[in-house]
Order: sequence, then structure tokens, then C-alpha cells
Amino acid sequence: MKKLTTSVLAVVLTSSFMVVNAQNTQGDTLRTQDIREVVVTGALGIKKRQDAVVTSNKVIDTKELNQAVNPNAAQALTGKVPGLLINTTSNSVNSQATVTIRGPRSISGNNQALVVIDGAISTLGIFQQLPPEIVESVNVIKGQQGSALYGEKGSNGVIVVTTKRGTKSEKIQFTLTSSVDVSSIYKTPIRQQIYGQGWTGEPTAFSSTEYGGTNWVPYENGSWGPAYSDPQIGGQNLIAGLPQPDGRVIYTTFSPKKDNMDKFFKNGVLMQNGVSMNVGGKDSYSFLSFNRVENDFMIEGDQLKRNTFFYKGGKQLGKFRIDATFNLIDQNTSQTGGNLYAQLLQTPTNINVRDYASGSMSGHWTGFSYSPYWLRDHLRNDSNTTTFNGIVSMGYEFNKNISLTYTGNMTTLSSVTEAHTDGYTSVDDVPYSGTGTPYDGTAFLDYGSTPVTSSYNKSLTKSWRYYGDLMLNFNYDLTDNLNFKLNVGNNIQDTKEEYSQVGGTNLQIPGWYNIQNVLNPTPFYSLNNNKYRKRNVAWFGNLDLGYKDYLFLNATYRYEQSSVLSIHETPLPGEAQRPLKNQGYSYYSAGVSFIPTKAFVNLTNGNILSYAKVSGGFTRTGNSILDAYSVDEVGVFPTGYPFGSLSSYILNRNPVSQDIKPEFNNTLEANLSLGFVKDRITFDGSVYQTKTDGLITNSGVSNTTGISAVFDNAGSMRNRGFELELGLTPFKSKNFEWNLKGSYATYKSLVTSLDNGAVTVPRATSGYGIPAGLYAVLGGSANTIMGTAYQRDTQGRIIVDAAGLPVVSSQYQVLGKLDPDYTLTFSTSIRFKSFTLSAVADYRTGNSFVSEAKNLMSYVGTLEKEADFDRSKGYVIPNSVQNTGTASNPVYVVNTTPVGNNASYAGTVNYFTTNYGSDIAEEFVIDGTALKVREIALNYSIPKTVLSNTFVNSMSIGVYARNPFVIYAKDNRNFGDAEMQSFNAGSLAVSQYPTARNFGFNVNITF
Repeated sequence: MKKLTTSVLAVVLTSSFMVVNAQNTQGDTLRTQDIREVVVTGALGIKKRQDAVVTSNKVIDTKELNQAVNPNAAQALTGKVPGLLINTTSNSVNSQATVTIRGPRSISGNNQALVVIDGAISTLGIFQQLPPEIVESVNVIKGQQGSALYGEKGSNGVIVVTTKRGTKSEKIQFTLTSSVDVSSIYKTPIRQQIYGQGWTGEPTAFSSTEYGGTNWVPYENGSWGPAYSDPQIGGQNLIAGLPQPDGRVIYTTFSPKKDNMDKFFKNGVLMQNGVSMNVGGKDSYSFLSFNRVENDFMIEGDQLKRNTFFYKGGKQLGKFRIDATFNLIDQNTSQTGGNLYAQLLQTPTNINVRDYASGSMSGHWTGFSYSPYWLRDHLRNDSNTTTFNGIVSMGYEFNKNISLTYTGNMTTLSSVTEAHTDGYTSVDDVPYSGTGTPYDGTAFLDYGSTPVTSSYNKSLTKSWRYYGDLMLNFNYDLTDNLNFKLNVGNNIQDTKEEYSQVGGTNLQIPGWYNIQNVLNPTPFYSLNNNKYRKRNVAWFGNLDLGYKDYLFLNATYRYEQSSVLSIHETPLPGEAQRPLKNQGYSYYSAGVSFIPTKAFVNLTNGNILSYAKVSGGFTRTGNSILDAYSVDEVGVFPTGYPFGSLSSYILNRNPVSQDIKPEFNNTLEANLSLGFVKDRITFDGSVYQTKTDGLITNSGVSNTTGISAVFDNAGSMRNRGFELELGLTPFKSKNFEWNLKGSYATYKSLVTSLDNGAVTVPRATSGYGIPAGLYAVLGGSANTIMGTAYQRDTQGRIIVDAAGLPVVSSQYQVLGKLDPDYTLTFSTSIRFKSFTLSAVADYRTGNSFVSEAKNLMSYVGTLEKEADFDRSKGYVIPNSVQNTGTASNPVYVVNTTPVGNNASYAGTVNYFTTNYGSDIAEEFVIDGTALKVREIALNYSIPKTVLSNTFVNSMSIGVYARNPFVIYAKDNRNFGDAEMQSFNAGSLAVSQYPTARNFGFNVNITF
């Protein structure tokens, strides 16, 4: 992948050379707009010119956000903001993303950025559901200086979303938007094409012949059968799979079918249609939008339908102003809930997958796993979610210097989810008959699969959230050169959540999904039936000083109390109950911004340097990361204590310390922005360091206390990094403009201390029995992958024992990390008359992931490495040595002993289905390096001269592609996309679908 890095840098450097020669291009008549004069919306809705912003931020406008018509606004930011890392953690019909800025700051809490919509704290979920075309701009505040006003919720950076508002024109304007995407599966695992269906030591009534030491078995999920090149069987028309419901037996040639697993998926269709109306005047505006999204996913039956109603309006009444935003989102989804992809991965390459599309479990191509078609049709999750978000902002000007503003937000969410599984038991398992094959008289469950128990579960979720800011604002020119602004106020946040769940197993009447039809209800203590409430109250202040429009100072302070940290301290023996205790905490920041080109105008003489800005500051924020009632416990209700079905409250063996404090982040940041040759060349750079004190994690205690661990402040970490962004405009004229932009971002998180002698903190365990997990490591990353590894000699060769089996480390070793070493982004837009071509790409490297898919593939024999040798002669570990000396004086010789000292096909299979998958985690840690072209879009705007005699004001049409090209690291044989692993997971789940790519068409009409 080094060649990829070189290529990207070469493009940037070549473009830099070109721009020098492009400055004197004739016809360069357009003036560059000074974006620093544009007012941006920051924390608490406070607006500033970019010059006065003292922290690092990046503004993405609606055009850039929507150029590839991504229905997920968060994902549309990918590759466009240096330091912003977006991972798609659920590549399903309702894809979900996580958003982190400048790496992790906590090992136990949430590291995701805070989302603020129209001045009020919101959620990433709501942001992802907003139609991107109603978003006016997104201001990504990367520096802590810009987020300190949000207290503990702003400790991970802030994404400030500003929605569109109506125009000032009194004429009603309508806009129609429509797009259609076609999605297809992309990058499924590359599987060996040498050996087919079968297993060793399994002669059957179909065939007792051995082919090089193995058997052909028509109902196996393993690809441990004969070689396709074996003249005794290769290319023959053979039975494949189990009989179909109509008694038909499927035959196919014993040969590899290219991309046969991909045939399970269909082409998905995503349609987005919207209509908006806006109107206004000099003292009012109104904007109304309706948007509908329909996603017919790549898996039959998986669908999403989302309706969004959005209204935003405002009115100036003398000195009083009111603005209101109302948003109603109703979303329905239906998707399979089974581990469908894991079943699909077990498909031998000689199978024609679509031959089994009847969906019958008994007609599957193997008897050792469940039919993905059956799971698709009989295991479903159906969900309806209704979200209402209302924001009211009011302001009153007492005079030109003093004003009072209030922003109130109420969000309600109601969600109903029903999950059902249809049963498949011996009652459903009708014996095969009339096939004229050895299948007659047998049934599906006779071949190894276990029955499926029917079940039904229903969950109801209700949440209510209030957010309110009351601010008194002062704005004075203290002198002709000094401006003073002060905002002081109060913030209240109140959240209530309620969860109700019922369910159980064994449905009395098949197909009736209702709790009354459940024969074995799940005990209430195993279900989620709870209520939570949290409140935060804060006082804050924001000070801005501006001197001569080139020197700016910003300082903030926030004192916050959280109900999560409220406790009833345990009284001493004989002491009366102590009062409720709640300690508040202070968060503050200070920063400056200096514009040398305005302070010293001679710097711009010669038209070389056109702009320069230096800024930096210090910030202290905090994060409690605790849930409601964590500190002041409500009790633990176990099962089977004291015995049998009896139960009682017991001591919590994993309590939260009553002395716990928030994790405090102390951040230093410095930024530099430069513009050259009338901003035809721009540069932005940032360097930062964040030290987290009081890192919250589980801390070990003596077993004599009866407690396993205490959740407490028990460590510290440091995060250092920098970001560079270069912008170029090689050509700019009336009819032609070319813009280029590239960035480099890197950070390194380091756990600097852990209490009680700990050197690692486990965060998550890998799935599928892989001996690995995610750890925070003292002196290393908070996102370290650790697991078992090969023991090697000084030359890096694998050491094996006398039986040819690899010697594995007795302790977990560092195998990789989730954090990339660095990320590169590249974007370009070329405008020729009415045509605009744009593209976005990015490159990540240095990160790894644990692949459950590779582990499963190793068991069923589809890995390429399991077929690049003659299986019948056993498997000798490549690049391995044996010690013929002693442990203290080793003498290593090249190993020639096959694994298990068994030079046979059976020895090969035994190794890969036992030791390989369960002992050696190193084999399943995959390089996450990836180069991705995120977006390519071509847009054509109909000239206004063509529309002059019509009622249409403007019209544009376009074609686009999302994820059209992706290149993984060499050792990632499409096992998975590292971007789909969240930062709190031990491995990339095998249930995660592969990458998809979309190609679409869109039209936009305004009249």
C-alpha cells in the first residue's frame, strides 16, 4: 500500500507545481470570495466571522454535502474533514455510523462527537435521519476550545448543523429533488477455487470413493472435498445439496462457480424524493419541506421507508424576534435478524446459490448450517420509530448593546420493535421421499443441524429530552479599536427514558406474532423494563474581545452539575442518613486569534501572501461517562439466589466508586491558516495535545472485600496529533474552474498510567472463539488489539514443536490497533461552463481489525492459503523451524514435519478445524489499510437562457457514484472493511455485510 500513498502525494505535489504556472492564465477574471468574512455558527449558536474563531474548525456547505446524494448526512462528511473519522458500524438497510474527532479520549465511555442542530444538543441518530438537502451547513468544531461551552457533552468535539431557512423573497419558491440509486454487493471474500464440497473420513451412501484422501459429500458445508482437477470427479454432473420441496434433486458440475456467494444478493434500489417551499420578506421567512426515502435493500424483504416533515420559520416584531423549527420523522424498517451472512460464508464454490432460492430449510445446499433464504424469510426484525424535534429561539433587544435570548428544544422518540423467529422442529422436518436417491427416508435434521425454536419479542422505547439555554448578551465598542462581547447564561438538560419489553419462545400458533401466543414467556428479570432520568444544570459565560479586526481573544467558563453524580453517602454506624450530595465541576477555555495580514498590510504587497491567521488556546473539559443511578445504586436482583427459583437482592460485585469524578481533558492547540496568490493556494494546519486525567475504568480490589472490581478513576492518557490541509485552484475563469484539496491527519493516543499496577485494561472480547480482544495498554494505544501469537526465532520464522504444530505465546501479545497511523483525503471539482465534475477519496493505513469471517472460512476450508499446497500430503507450516537444541541454547533447523505429524488430507483438515482457528489469533488480525474513492459526481445545470421563457427558475441533473472503487491491503482478501468496526468492539462481526457501491441519477428543479 506504500505505492498508494506515493500516488496520492504525487497528485498533490504535481498539482502544486501546476498551480504556479496557472496564475497568469488569461481570462482569469473571477474574484475569490474571502471565506474568512463568512459568519459561521459555533457553540451555543453564537455566530462569529471565521477570523474571530480561535479553534480549528471546518465548514461543509450544502453543495459539498449533497454532491453524491448520500441519504445519510453523517456518512456524507466522510473524507471531507481532516481529523474526522467516520465508521459505518451497520452496513444494513438502515446503515449507522459512528463519528469521532481526533481519536479517543476515554477507554470506557463514548468517544463520539456531540451533534448540535440549530443551536440545541441533538443526537447522531437524528442527524443521520435528516434529509441532507435541508442542511445549510455543517461546522465541524475539531478543537476543544469551541466545545468547552457544552461541558462534559462537548469533550469529544462538536458537529454544529444549521438547517436551511426561507429566502427573503416574497415570492413563493418551490424546489423538487429526486434521485434513484442502484446498489450492488462489492468486495465479498476471495475464496479458494481448487477444492470443492466434501469432508475427510465421510464415505456416504452417495459415494464411498476416496479422492486423494477425502470424500465427496453432496450435503457438506465444508470445502474439504476432492480437487476440481481430479480426473475421477472434476467436471462431472453431481448431486448438490438436499432435495427441494417438490422432490427435485439439483445437479451441477463439480467445478468452481465464480462469485457464487454474491448471487444471493440482489441489486438494491434507493429512492429519495423531496419537495420544499420557501418564502420570506425583510423581517420574516418560512421554509417547509417534505422528504421520503425508500430503500429496497440488497437482501429481499429488507426495506426502509422514512417520511420527514420539516418546518422552519421566523419573524421580527420590533425588538423581539422568534424562530422555530419543527421536525417530524417517521421511519419503518424491516430486516433480517439472523446471522445470515455467516451461513452464506459456508457455501462451497461448486454450488449455484440461486438454485436454492425456494427458501426451504430442508432444501438447503447443506445439512450443517441454516439456509440464508430461510433465515431471510423467517427471522425478521420490524421497527417503527417516530421522532419529533421542536426548537424555539426567542430574542429581545433592549438596545443596540444588550439583548436576551432563549433557545428551547424538546425531542420525543417513540419506537416499537418486534422480532420473530419461526420454528423449525422435528414436526416441520418431513422426510424426503420419491427422489430415487439415498436421501429417501431421511430428513434435514438428520444431517447435523439443530432445531430452531420459535420466538417473539416486542420492545417499546420512549424518550423525552429537554434542552434550554437562557443567555444575556452584551456587545460594546469600548473604544474605536476594541470590541467587547459577553454572553452569560444558564443551561438545563433533562432526559427521561422508558423501556418495556415482553417476549418468549415457542409460539403455539405458527405465524401469529403476539405475546398471547407465547407458551414460554421470558422472565421479567431477563428483559429490559426500566426507567431512567438524568438532569444537568449549568451556568456559563463566553467572552470575546476584538482589537482592530486582527486580534481576537475568546474565553469561556462553565460550571455544571449532573444528577448522575448525585449520591446518598453511606452513614457511619449510629449516624443518621446523610443528605444527598452532588458536586459540580468547572470547565473552561482561553484562546487567541491573530491576523498578521490585517495587522501589517504590507505583508500582502506583491500579491504573494494574501492571508495569514495564527490561533491557539487551552481548554479543560470533562466527561462523566456514567449512566443514571450508577453511583447511587438501586440494587442488584439476581436469579437462583439463595437457591432454585428464589431470588433476593445482593451486593453489587462491580460497583461504581462514590468518589468518582469526571474524566478531565486538558487540551493545548495551535493553528495556522495561510492564503497565497489571492487565495489560489491555501494552507491550514493544526497541532494539538490532549491529556486525560482521571481515566475511568474497572480497578481491581482484594477478593476479601467480596467485590470483583470497582469502576473508578484509575489512569490517564495522552493524545497528540496534527492536521495539514492544502487547497489549490490551478485555473479559474468565467467558463472554467478547477479546485483541488488534499489533507494529512494523524494522531497517537497513549495510555500513560493505570492504577494498582495494571498494565492492560480489557475492553472487548473477539467473537467466534478467537483468542484476542480489544485492550487499553499502558504505554500503548487505548485501542490495542491483543491476542495469541506465533513464537518466532530471531529471523522471524515460526517455531513448531516435534509434531509440526506452531508454538503459541502463553501470554497475549500486541497484534495491532484500531487507530490509523494517518489518513489522507483528496477532493477535486472541475467546472466547465454548466458542467461540474467532483470526486472525493481517502486513504487510511496503520490500523487493523480482527476478522471473524476469516476464522469461519478457515473452518470450512475456503481460505486461499488452505489450497495453495497438496492437501493429501499434509500441511507444513510455511517459513517454520524446529528447535533441535535446548530451551536455553536453541538450534533451529528448517521444519519439514507436517502438522500433527500427519502427512495426509485428514491431518490437514484436523489442523485447520482445531488448532488454527482456536489457538492463533495472529492469523486473524488483518491490515485495515484502504484507499477509497468515496464519491464521483457529474452535474449539469441548465443555462438560465434556456429556462427564461418557462416557469422554472433553475434546473440541474446529475449522475453519481458512491464507493465506486475500493482497494484493500494485500492480506485483506476482502475479509471485511476495517471502517465497519466500531471502536468498542473486539472484532469485526461476521454478521456485518460486505461493502456496497451505489450508482445513481438525480434531478433538482426550482420554480
